[in-house]
Amino acid sequence: MAMKKSVLDFYEMKKKGEKITFLTAYDFPTAQFAEAAGLDMLLVGDSLGMCVYGYRGTLPVVMDQMIYHADAVRRGAPNTFVIGDMPFMSYQSSLEKAVENAGRFLKEADCDAIKLEGGVRIAPQINALVEAGIVVMGHIGLTPQSSGQLGGHKAQGRTAETARLVVEDARAVQEAGAQMILLEAIPPEVGRYITEDLDIPVLSIGAGPHCDGQLLIVSDAIGQFQAFTPKFVKKYCNVAAMVTDAMKAYAAEVRGGDFPGDEHCYKMIEGEEEKFLELIES
Repeated sequence: MAMKKSVLDFYEMKKKGEKITFLTAYDFPTAQFAEAAGLDMLLVGDSLGMCVYGYRGTLPVVMDQMIYHADAVRRGAPNTFVIGDMPFMSYQSSLEKAVENAGRFLKEADCDAIKLEGGVRIAPQINALVEAGIVVMGHIGLTPQSSGQLGGHKAQGRTAETARLVVEDARAVQEAGAQMILLEAIPPEVGRYITEDLDIPVLSIGAGPHCDGQLLIVSDAIGQFQAFTPKFVKKYCNVAAMVTDAMKAYAAEVRGGDFPGDEHCYKMIEGEEEKFLELIES
């Protein structure tokens, strides 16, 4: 059984140029699959709002939902580094609330770290969490929780000026004490610059191949989420088609009387059927 990696392992991987593998997971069986596949890190992302609950976005997700799912993921992947995602308004309103909610991921779900969105303006929260002894992953670029301010789910840093702002956010996250950072939906040139500029491991979700590791939403990677497919997604299988076909086959067999077959039925002990008939007919 492989040993669970730590933050120090991820720093060493960055130093050696070894890529970090990173997926989201929202439940026990998916976490089991990910650990069996040897993933380095799992994110219990607030993307579960769309992928699990069918919300239009991530904003409706609350702490209790995140804790519930993070706890299930930890049970499924006890030897994998698990990160809990801070949902909208669980950390923005005060430093005290940020520390309290982040602490819940560690105390109630045994997570190894937390992730929160934002750069310069979230630096005080990052610092407070680090001072409380919590491992923090920052998240900049396209930040879904504030996508309304960005004009929607759009790539960031595509002009020189906006790229400069993304770099400033990245530096602020590191200076505040975060041990890792996630870049979302930015050009690969910007992702490369930030990866080389920062000392901490830099993960990419749509930030190009030059970062220290890659993240995908598991529901996208396995073709389970069907509402839309971001540009940066590669589908490695089509679970939706497989499951739909299986359900169609099941329904057809039930309607045609082919399921259950004799091999799916329990047998009475020899001689007991006659006794049973005698009992109910007497």
